[in-house]
Amino acid sequence: MTLDDLRVFVAVCEAGSLSAVARAMSCSQSAVSQHIKRLEREVGLALFERRPRGVVLTAAGQVLRQAATEGLGGLDAAVRRLAEMGRGEGGTVRITTGATSVRHFMSRSIVDFRRRHPDVVLEFQTGQSSRQCMETVRDHGADLAWVTIGPPIPGVEQRPVLELPWVLAVHVDDPLAARTLIRPADLAAIRHIALPEHSISRVSLETQLARWGVRPTASAGVADWDTAFLLAELGICQAIVPALPGTPEQVRLVPIAGLPPLTAGWAVRQWAALSPLAVEFAKTMTE
Repeated sequence: MTLDDLRVFVAVCEAGSLSAVARAMSCSQSAVSQHIKRLEREVGLALFERRPRGVVLTAAGQVLRQAATEGLGGLDAAVRRLAEMGRGEGGTVRITTGATSVRHFMSRSIVDFRRRHPDVVLEFQTGQSSRQCMETVRDHGADLAWVTIGPPIPGVEQRPVLELPWVLAVHVDDPLAARTLIRPADLAAIRHIALPEHSISRVSLETQLARWGVRPTASAGVADWDTAFLLAELGICQAIVPALPGTPEQVRLVPIAGLPPLTAGWAVRQWAALSPLAVEFAKTMTE
């Protein structure tokens, strides 16, 4: 079993086809097949089920894929860091988070960190959801993920940093803007902006509102919190969102009583395995 065998195996897992991997590698399908056959001989089990239009993983293949992905990802990360050290470079910190987080949570931290480490590369990747960001970290695609803390994900450590109270975001001219407090029962009649489907924030909010017997009807849907704030700023709808720094001037945030706050924080594979630079960036933002 060689590293090339494992890399070809993972590529076939992702493509679902030996011929597609052969074309990508500019080699014959027979050469790709030899890598897979060598692995199957060593483990003594079939890794793929051959079908007319490609291949699918067997149960044994799924086990090997998880181990191979984790091992190769860690090795690639180590090789990348060693290369940076050899070139005398400052290194790279890779962060994945949602589209709104850099502006609302990280701006000051980035400036402070850059002032101390001008040669370090800060690489940001936008994730569509907290779960996707955590999966990116798990698969070695990033060092750190700033996420909404949610259910455990195997292979990922989550560390809470701050709590974000739920508020009702309304235009300053909205009648509800004069309120000092909103109760969950009052939310049944609002023009609700639905948060991203299946997101941790939406699931958490709907679970809490259901306990109060409240299921507001959505009149709009958004892919991120910033868009919800924009619709509230335009006076089109009212948004139940976490209280974020940098609220638009034309938006009033009215506290909602009785809803436990959302928790945001860091997700990593292992804190003990992070590079010193990644640890420092996380600490800078936390402070």
